[in-house]
Amino acid sequence: MRCLAWAQRREKRTLETGDFVNALGLSVEQERKVLSRLAKKGMVARVRPGLYLTPDRLIAGGRWSPGENLALETLIRDRGGRYQISGPNAFYRYGWTEQIPNRIYAYNNQISGERTIGTSEFTLIKVGDDRLGGIETVRDSYGIDVVYASKPRAIVDAIVDWTRFDGLPRALTWLRGELKKDDSFAVEIVDTAIRYANQGAIRRIGYALELEDAPRRLIDRLETAIHPSSSFIPWNPRRAKRGKVSKRWGIVDNDRES
Repeated sequence: MRCLAWAQRREKRTLETGDFVNALGLSVEQERKVLSRLAKKGMVARVRPGLYLTPDRLIAGGRWSPGENLALETLIRDRGGRYQISGPNAFYRYGWTEQIPNRIYAYNNQISGERTIGTSEFTLIKVGDDRLGGIETVRDSYGIDVVYASKPRAIVDAIVDWTRFDGLPRALTWLRGELKKDDSFAVEIVDTAIRYANQGAIRRIGYALELEDAPRRLIDRLETAIHPSSSFIPWNPRRAKRGKVSKRWGIVDNDRES
């Protein structure tokens, strides 16, 4: 408690190995045991070995956990990286699903795998710097700037990473809904697809724009981004590849309801 009170008097939101050794005269072994006990009792949250988040005030008789935004921001900042939240968190944020995610999915340029910080669980998807972008930043009630995939980027992610996010054919339904609501969305999705989508996603998005009678100039822009191919892909990869064929996009429309 003395160690934690020392951190809070100095408004230290993070503790690192060596802080108690230098300031309070603990031995390295004593400090290790103190930090381990504090983490096990839920009085601090371990971000990684040697780095812990601390509450801004003592928690009387209870466990403490940092908010998921603070935890994620601290984890990625510690590595000097960048991140953006996408997947189910973005789908819920934009009102495309009512299912509340129980973990945070974040693309980033530093870490891959599962992490737990306090009570928050994260799936971290490491990508190259060129795969980060198409974002919007929102300041939460604690003053943390939280980075989300934008609407068009979230749809692109859902189509590109469809096996991870169960994104198809749902994302194509969301896309066509957004196109009906806002004419300017067609421009945004084309720009985003050309920059961040793979070939399969570009072909599906192009076909969706064609079905919604989007401006010809936008459809033509997407078509020029397609590499020549003699193979056809299904509109809905979860159904048999039978149905109307679009030679322009190399699509088999096997899911007219989407």
